[in-house]
Amino acid sequence: MRTDTGQIVHLADYRPTDFVLERVDLTFDLHPTETKVEARLIFHRREGIDPKAPLVLDGDELVLSGLLLDQTELPAEQYIATPDSLTIRDLPENAPFELTITTVINPEANTQLMGLYRTGGVYCTQCEAEGFRRITYFPDRPDVLAPYTVNIIADKAANPLLLSNGNFLGGAGYGEGKHFAAWFDPHPKPSYLFALVAGDLGVVEDTFVTASGREVALKIYVEHGKEPRAAYAMDALKRSMTWDEQRFGREYDLDIFMIVAVSDFNMGAMENKGLNVFNDKYVLADPDIATDADYANIERIIAHEYFHNWTGNRITCRDWFQLCLKEGLTVYRDHEFSADQRSRPVTRIAEVRHLKSEQFPEDGGPLAHPVRPTTYREINNFYTTTVYEKGSEVTSMIATLLGRDLFKTGMDLYFDRHDGQAVTIEDFVKCFEDVSGRDLAQFSLWYHQAGTPLVTASGVYDAAAKTFTLSLEQMQPATPGQTTKAPLHIPLRMALITEDGTLLTPTSVTGAELTGDVLHLTARTQTVVFHGIPSRPVLSLNRSFSTPINLQFSQSAKDLALIARYETDHFARWQALIDLGLPNLLQAARDARKGAPVTCDPVFIDALLAAAKDKSLEPAFRALALALPSEADIGRELGGDNDPDAIHTGRQAILKQIAEAGKDIFASLYDGMQTPGPFSPDAASAGRRALRNAALTYLSQSDGSPARAKAAYDGANNMTDLSAALTILAHRFPDTAEAKAALQDFHDRFTENALVIDKWLSIQAAIPGAATLDRIQGLMKMPFFKRTNPNRMRALVGTFAFSNPTGFGRADGAGYRFLAQEILDIDQRNPQLAARILTSMRSWRSLEPVRADHARSALMQIERAGGLSTDVRDIVDRILKD
Repeated sequence: MRTDTGQIVHLADYRPTDFVLERVDLTFDLHPTETKVEARLIFHRREGIDPKAPLVLDGDELVLSGLLLDQTELPAEQYIATPDSLTIRDLPENAPFELTITTVINPEANTQLMGLYRTGGVYCTQCEAEGFRRITYFPDRPDVLAPYTVNIIADKAANPLLLSNGNFLGGAGYGEGKHFAAWFDPHPKPSYLFALVAGDLGVVEDTFVTASGREVALKIYVEHGKEPRAAYAMDALKRSMTWDEQRFGREYDLDIFMIVAVSDFNMGAMENKGLNVFNDKYVLADPDIATDADYANIERIIAHEYFHNWTGNRITCRDWFQLCLKEGLTVYRDHEFSADQRSRPVTRIAEVRHLKSEQFPEDGGPLAHPVRPTTYREINNFYTTTVYEKGSEVTSMIATLLGRDLFKTGMDLYFDRHDGQAVTIEDFVKCFEDVSGRDLAQFSLWYHQAGTPLVTASGVYDAAAKTFTLSLEQMQPATPGQTTKAPLHIPLRMALITEDGTLLTPTSVTGAELTGDVLHLTARTQTVVFHGIPSRPVLSLNRSFSTPINLQFSQSAKDLALIARYETDHFARWQALIDLGLPNLLQAARDARKGAPVTCDPVFIDALLAAAKDKSLEPAFRALALALPSEADIGRELGGDNDPDAIHTGRQAILKQIAEAGKDIFASLYDGMQTPGPFSPDAASAGRRALRNAALTYLSQSDGSPARAKAAYDGANNMTDLSAALTILAHRFPDTAEAKAALQDFHDRFTENALVIDKWLSIQAAIPGAATLDRIQGLMKMPFFKRTNPNRMRALVGTFAFSNPTGFGRADGAGYRFLAQEILDIDQRNPQLAARILTSMRSWRSLEPVRADHARSALMQIERAGGLSTDVRDIVDRILKD
C-alpha cells in the first residue's frame, strides 16, 4: 500500500512515453497465494527520443522474479527493480525489442481489491485507475494502447471458468488437474481495461443480432443458484445494445460480451473491454430482494458500462485529467437511455436531486475541482460526482446549444475521427465546433472552472411598451486554487407564461441570443428585453435544469404556484414546488433552533396537495413532488451554522402540517395506488408504488401510530413495499414493539441474502437521533458483519456518515470520533473505500461551532495518524486546508 504523501501530478507536465508498446502477451498461472505472471511486451523507441533514455515501468508492491530481453536474461547492472518501478537501461535504439517480465503475486492477501485479487473462491481484477501495476511492471497509463493476448492456467476443479478480454481462442488440459484458456482482444486498449476472472460460476446466456446482422453471444456469470436473478440484467443489456445502435449508430464489435458479478468490489462496475466486472448488487434482482430503485439502477449501470465500449474503450483518455471525457460523456448517454426507457421528466428530476445533494456540496467545499482538473495527488480520489455528474451536465449543455440533430452529427464525427485513439477534451469539443461553426472557447470554461455559478435574475413588465425586461448577472464563486474566474456561456431554457397558462412568444428579443427556448447568458451582466408581450408574464427560468447553476430569482408564491400548475415542462413544475417549500423549511429550522413555533405557508401546502391529487400527472412525478428537500438539502441552503437537530425538528413539523391538511388525499392515494397482480418492475408500476409509499409516509405522520405501517409491512408482497414500510417503522417509531418485530422478521427472512441484509443495515444506520450510534456499534459485532466487504461497510458506516445528519452529527461529537476510528481501520485494508467514506466530512465547516470543533478534532486525529494511504492523506489534507 502506498503510504507516502503522494507526488503531485500536473496536466501541464504531460508528454508521450519514450517507448511505444506494440503488443502484450500475458500468461497467468493462477494460485491463491503464489500466482505467477509472465508478461511479454514488445516495444520500440519513439522517434526523436534520446537513444540513451531508459525504459521506466510502473509497479505497486511488486517483486521481480525474472527479466529477459529478447529471451536473454538481463544482467543485474542493466536494471533497477523496486516495488514501485522497474528501470531498464541500454535498450536497442531503433529496432523493436521484447521484454519478458515475471512477477509472483498473492491474490488472497490483496484486500485493496485493486489489481488481481481472490474473493469467495473467484479470481478477479480491477485495474482502473492504476491497478494493473499491481500485477506486473508496465507503462500503466491510459495513452499506452496495445492488443492483448492472454493465457490463463489454473486448477480445473476449482476454476472451470477462465475469462479475459476479447474473443476466445480456445483451451485444453494442461498437465495433471489443470487446464488453460487463451483470449485475444484485437482492439488496442490501455492497461486499465484489462480483465481476468477465474472460478466456478453459473451463467445466463443469450444472443444479440446487431444491425449489420452479426450474432453476438451474451453471457452473465453469477454465483451458482442465482442465475434467475440475472434475467433483468440480461434484458437491460439487450435494450442497451439496441438503443445505442438506434440513437448513436454504435454497434458492438466483438463476438462475445460478458458480465461477471462479484460481491467484493470497490466500484459499481467496470467497463473492461468485452468483460465487464460488476458489483453483484447491480446485477441480481427479483421482486423478493430488489426494490424499484434497484431495478432502475441495474438498468442504468448495465447500460453505462456497455456504452463505455465506444465512449471510453474504443476512444479512451489521453491521461487521467481527461477522465470526464469517458465518464461524464457516458453518464450523459446513460441518462438519455433512462429518459427514453422511462419518463424523461421523472428521470431528470432524479438526476438533478442527485446532482444537488452530492455534486453541489462538492463544488462548494474544500474538495471542489474542475470537471477537467489540472493537478491531482491520488487519481482514485477524482472519481467524483464533479467528473461524472457535472461532466454529464456539460455534455448535455453542448446538446442544448447545438440541438439534438447537430449534436448527433458532432458525435458521429468524434467516433469517426478518433476511433482507436487516446484523446483530450479539446479533441472532443473541436468536433462540435467543426460541425456547427460555433466558437465554443467560452463554453469550454465549464471544463476548467470549478464551483457552481450563481445566476441572479429579476424582471420588470412595461404594459405600455408591451415589453418584459430581464436582468441577469452571473457570479463564479472562489474555489481552492481558483479565486478569479471568467464569465461562462450559460444556456438557460425559459418560458413566459400568462395567468391562464398560455406560453407567450415574443415578437423580438434584444440584449441576448435566443434560440428556440434557450437564452444565452454570456456576459457578467446582461439586460434582455422581450418585445410584443401583451400582458404581465410569469417567467420560468432554467427549464429542465438546462444549466447546473444556483438561481437566485425572487418570485411570489402566487407566481410559483402558477408555474407548478401550468408549466408544460414538468421539471419546472417540480422545481416551482421546491421553491415554494424551501423557504418554509429554512424558516422552520431557524424557528426550531430558537424553540419557536413552526408554521407552513398554506399556499405551499395547497400547491403540493393539488399536485398530489392531479390525475393528469404521472404517479412517479407526484411521488417526487411529495418528497420534500432532505435535511442535507436544507443544511446546504442554510449555508452555515447548521444545527442538524433543529433542521430535523423543523422538517418533521412541516411534514406533519402537510400530513394533517392532506390526510384524506393521502388515504385515497394509499388505497387507490395499489398494483394488483404479479410484481412488474416497469416504470408505470414503480411510479404507483412510489406514490402509494409517499402517501403512507404522510399518513404515518398524521396517524401518530405504527399500526398502518405495520399492516403495510405485513401485507407487502415485494421488496419495494416491504422496505418502505420497514423504513417508516424504524425511523418514525423506532422504540415500538411493531418496529422491533418488523426488524427482527426482516432479518430472519433474509439472513442468507447479503444484498438484502445490506438494506436492513442501511435502514437502521439512517434512524434519526443520537441513539443510532450505539445501534450501529452493536450491529458491527454481529457474526455476519464482514469488514472486508465494501458493500457491507458502505451500507452501515457509509449510510450513517452520509445519510444520518442527527445521528452522525451528535452534539457530543461521538459520531465524528467513531468515523475517524473506522477510517483508520478501513485504510489499512482498503484505502480507496476509506477515502470515499471520508468525503462525508467535506461540509464540516457549515456546522454550528460546537459540532464543527468536534468534527475538526476527528479529522485531525486522522491527519496525525501514521502510515496513512495516499488516498486518505489526500482527502483529509484537502478537507482541513484553510
